[in-house]
Amino acid sequence: MTLLLLAACNDNRPANNSNVSTDTSVAPNVAPDTAIYLKGSLPGTTFTPEYVKAVGRFAYIWAWPMVNSFNRRVALTSVPEPGLRGGVLPNAPVGNIAMLTDYITPEQRFVACPNQDVTYGMGYGSLDSMPAVMQVPDFGDRFWVYAAWDARTDEFSKIGKQYGTKPGFYLMVGPNWKGKVPNGISAVFRSSTELAAFCPRVFLNDNEEDRKAIQPILNQVMVYPLSEFDGKMKTKDWKKVPTFPVPGKGSDEEIQWVPPAAFFDQLPMVLKNVPPLPGEEGIYNTVNAVLDAAQKDVSIKALLKQVAIEADKELIQPLKQWKYNGTPAGNGWFSDKNNAQFGTDYFVRAATAKSNMYENRFNETKYIYTDFDNAGKTLNGNNTYTVTFKAGEEPPVDGFWSLTLYNDHHFFNPNSLKRYSLGTKNTGLKKNADGSLTIYVSATSPGSNKESNWLPAPKGGFSLYLRSYGPKQAVIDGTWMPPLIEKIK
Repeated sequence: MTLLLLAACNDNRPANNSNVSTDTSVAPNVAPDTAIYLKGSLPGTTFTPEYVKAVGRFAYIWAWPMVNSFNRRVALTSVPEPGLRGGVLPNAPVGNIAMLTDYITPEQRFVACPNQDVTYGMGYGSLDSMPAVMQVPDFGDRFWVYAAWDARTDEFSKIGKQYGTKPGFYLMVGPNWKGKVPNGISAVFRSSTELAAFCPRVFLNDNEEDRKAIQPILNQVMVYPLSEFDGKMKTKDWKKVPTFPVPGKGSDEEIQWVPPAAFFDQLPMVLKNVPPLPGEEGIYNTVNAVLDAAQKDVSIKALLKQVAIEADKELIQPLKQWKYNGTPAGNGWFSDKNNAQFGTDYFVRAATAKSNMYENRFNETKYIYTDFDNAGKTLNGNNTYTVTFKAGEEPPVDGFWSLTLYNDHHFFNPNSLKRYSLGTKNTGLKKNADGSLTIYVSATSPGSNKESNWLPAPKGGFSLYLRSYGPKQAVIDGTWMPPLIEKIK
């Protein structure tokens, strides 16, 4: 699309010949008429089918995360009160969250690549009409972070242990909210869009003692509309919330949040509710001109529908591969360096929305992942692999780290140990004589003496995923290198 626009600009430049003046010294201080430059195609313009296809394909990958966000909000807020969808995923009305009281279970298919290091909360806001209060209890020494994302999946909050956030009340508002901030609010965070997604994460050790100890704290983790704020710490027993049914049939894959056939029907509403980033005005004008034409011409509307179906298959589906999610991180791993702060990196933004929706900021959590071993071969559970951290070279963090295994749909692999990750939370990990730590990855047990360090894999393709919460600078800047994944048989 950028090349297309540049070509159009070049076509309008005067040719450099003797009949045309090229003197640029005349009126050098006259600013261009910005209003003219920001105008798009005029209503009634006849577009060629190939132009419609070109704009449509770009719009599909550019706007896919935004349509994804709006569709999730509609679906995951359609409950009368905070509770658990299917008994496994927190759902709540707009402006609220619900909380889990343990790790998320492997059955859920709402969000790909969840972790089993934290208890999750989840909810959505509409912050222009309903600002929301995030209530922060005293977590003591426990690691925690509250994330809030806009419609593009950029994080706009900075609330968590690594920020030194104190217990209290924090207000989330939309771009157009102009209300009065009441006394008792510690800080205000403004989203760039009226849509916001909320997700508190609270670290939990994998033992019954900590499961019991964390419950009183979780009961004070809340998000609710500003209209309900009274300056007093609220509590809710999250173990006593209703369960709501899951609509539709079960699947091994993540719920299809963006039906391609409806994409260009939904996009006009989304663009009206998501203001352009600085410099995006031309993109909005270009896309909206084609969308407007589709409202008047059924052939263009049908063409865009076909474009969406093809683009979903050709542009979006391949983005589940981790090699498209960021840049090489060493030893066959990949990592994004701008997670939750994507700006105009439309490619990685879409890849993250497809493979791993709603990441924290890079300074809150460093994500490193791969589908390959150190020889560049696709990971397969019929083989046995070792992942070895040399002595003193486990991920350097102020919070916690984990290595998670996902099947080819980016969900947990069901296994008899009910084990889906290993890391800080697992106090039973055994180190080697030299102080190194080896994790064994395979579909079959490596033997009883090594089973404490075994990550069970499916008999087929899978991926590995390293998380570092509260990463130290060596992880952030890539000085620390992720471990080798070696096939041993």
